[in-house]
Amino acid sequence: MRAADEARTAPGTTTGVTTAAAARAHAQAVVRERWAAESRTVREEDVVDLLLVVSELVTNAIRHGEGLAGFDVLPAPDGARLAVHDHSDVVPEVAYGPGALPAGHHGNGYGWPLIIRLAREIAVDRRPEGGKTISVFVPLREASG
Repeated sequence: MRAADEARTAPGTTTGVTTAAAARAHAQAVVRERWAAESRTVREEDVVDLLLVVSELVTNAIRHGEGLAGFDVLPAPDGARLAVHDHSDVVPEVAYGPGALPAGHHGNGYGWPLIIRLAREIAVDRRPEGGKTISVFVPLREASG
């Protein structure tokens, strides 16, 4: 199944997303549909930022959160709210950090600094059924002329 097909559901609902590619496709579709409905065009660089944040959050859930338990995208007038649910109760130590890059290059450790730089309103909440939800807001701007 193609990622775009896997991710097709109504905006704001938890999708059957199981991969970062499907999460990106779903987030992009939700944002573009919402902005097109308002006769606006979103800046491409902001969409790229959104897709980077989606990739990092979903990949972290899969690699470090004992698997992806759900993914939500809620469009807002000035951005998109993302919620990534996983199965781990462990809160990443760097989630509320300054977004500093890792001291040495070891091929990883760049995800949270990227999320902190591109997203706002970062929250990590434990879920009653176990695991956690990481929620963020990614600002989006209207393309000029």
